[in-house]
Amino acid sequence: MSEPSLDAAARAAAVAQQVVDAAIAHAKNKKGDKGEAAHDDQVTLYGISHAAAATSMMKTALAYAEHGDTEARLAMIFIGRVVADLAGTLWSQHERWGVNADALDASREFVAAATSGDYVATAAGDTGPAHLREDLELVADTFRRFAAEKIAPQAEHIHREDLDIPLDIIDGVAELGCFGLSIPEQYGGFAQGGEDDYMAMVIATEELSKASLGAGGSLITRPEILARALEAGGTEEQKQKWLPQIAAGETLCAVAVTEPDFGSDVAGLKVTATQVDGGWMINGTKTWCTFAGRANALMVLARTHLDPSVGHRGLSIFIVEKPSDEGHHFRHVEAGGTLEGRAIPTLGYRGMHSFEVSFDDWFVPSENLIGGDEGLNRGFYLQMAGFENGRIQTAARAVGLMNRAYEVGYEYAENRKVFGAPLLDYQLTQAKLGLMAAIVQISRQYSYEVARMMSAGQGTLEAAMAKAFVCKWAEWVTRESLQIHGGMGYAEEYEVSRLFVDARVLSIFEGADETLCLKLIARRLLS
Repeated sequence: MSEPSLDAAARAAAVAQQVVDAAIAHAKNKKGDKGEAAHDDQVTLYGISHAAAATSMMKTALAYAEHGDTEARLAMIFIGRVVADLAGTLWSQHERWGVNADALDASREFVAAATSGDYVATAAGDTGPAHLREDLELVADTFRRFAAEKIAPQAEHIHREDLDIPLDIIDGVAELGCFGLSIPEQYGGFAQGGEDDYMAMVIATEELSKASLGAGGSLITRPEILARALEAGGTEEQKQKWLPQIAAGETLCAVAVTEPDFGSDVAGLKVTATQVDGGWMINGTKTWCTFAGRANALMVLARTHLDPSVGHRGLSIFIVEKPSDEGHHFRHVEAGGTLEGRAIPTLGYRGMHSFEVSFDDWFVPSENLIGGDEGLNRGFYLQMAGFENGRIQTAARAVGLMNRAYEVGYEYAENRKVFGAPLLDYQLTQAKLGLMAAIVQISRQYSYEVARMMSAGQGTLEAAMAKAFVCKWAEWVTRESLQIHGGMGYAEEYEVSRLFVDARVLSIFEGADETLCLKLIARRLLS
C-alpha cells in the first residue's frame, strides 16, 4: 500500500467538513415548539458536536503539516483517524445526520493508507516539534524545568497519601508569575493585550500538568476563572483590589458553583444570598469545590432572586473570604455564622482536594458582590466568562497529561522485553505510540490556536470543542499507555496508574462532556 499524501488528506478533511456542515444544517431544520432547534435526539447532537470539534482540529493539522515531513506524518495520521471514525458513524447514523451513508467513500483510499499499521507505526518515537517562537519556547522550558525539579519528585507521594499540595510548589508557581499570566499588566499581571496573552498560560499549564494534574497543572485554573469573571463584570475598585492579589499568588482561589442536586444545570441552584445590613447572608451547600481548603477566597455563585422560576437570571457571584486551611476538613465560626468544608475522597486528581462546603448564615460584605449593584443577578453570565478560560486550560492540562503518558509508555516499551524482543519492536506497540504522538501534537497545536483566538476576544466555541475532543482522547492515550505497561501499569508504584485515574476527571469538570456538547457546542452550531 502506498503512503498517504497531503493533497489526499486535504481533500478528505474538506469532505468531512462538508458532511458535518450538512448534518448541522439538517439539525437546524428540526424546529421545536419555541422555534429553536429541537434537542430531542441528543445522541445525534452529541455525535455532531464531537465531529465538529474533530473537523475543526483537522484544519489545524493541515497547517501544522506544512512545517515538514514529521509534521505531515502526524497530521495525516490524525486526519485519517478522524475521517475513519466519522465514516463509521455515518454507516449507522447517516439518516439521522441527513447525509448519504457513502458521503466519505471518496476518502477511503486515503484513510486506508493513513490508518494502516505500518504507516502509523512510523510515528512512534517522535511527537514532533511544537514550533513555538523563541520567547514562548523559553516559557515552556522554564515551567518544564520547574515541574521536573519541584513537582515531579513529590507527585506520587501527594497522590498516594492524598496530601495537600506543598507550599513550596504553590510559592514556586507564584514566583514564576503563573497566577498572573493572563491578567492585564495594569492589574499586576503579565498580559499586554496582544495575541499571545493566553499562550503563556496554556504553555505553562501543559508543562505543569506533565508532572502532575492534581499538584501542578490545576493550580492556575481557579485563579483564572475568578480573574476572568472580575475582568468581565467587576467594578474598578474590585479589579484594583483582587486582581493584583491573584496575580501575586497572595489570594488562592476556589470556585463554588456546583451543588449536590445540581451539577451543570446551574439554573436550579438553591444556595441563597439574602441581603442584610451591610452585605449578604449566604446559606446552603456547595460541592466539588476544588482547592476550597487551601483557598482564602471562594468564588460563590448564589441565588439572589429568590423566585426559582427566573432560573439562571437570578444568580450573583460573591467573593467569600476565609482563612487558608490545611487537611481534609475546616470549620470557621464568625458573628454567629458557620462555614464548614469536608474533602470528598476521589480516585484521582488528588492534592487539590474537592470539598463539600456548607454555609450557615455566613456573612459577606456588600463590596464582595462582583459588579456591585450592576452585577446583581448577572452571576451566570460572569461565571460563563470565567469558565470559557477554564475550558482551554483544561484542554492544555489534558495535552500535558497525554504527553507524559506517551513518554512513560515509550520508555517502558523500550526497556521491557517480551518473547525475546523489546515491546517497542512490535508493530502493534509502535502503532499505539504513533497514534498517541499524533493526538498529542495536533491537540497541542489546536490549544495554541484557540489561545490566540481567545486573546482576541473570540474562540468561545472552539475552547469548548477543544475540551470536548482532547479530554475524551486523554482517556484513550492513558489507557493504552497503561496497557503497554501490562500488569505493571495496574500497580500503583508505576506513574502511569496515576495518569490513568487522573485522566478520567477531565471530561467531567469545567463542564461535563455531555452538557458541554448539548448545551453549548450544539446550540452554538445550530444558532
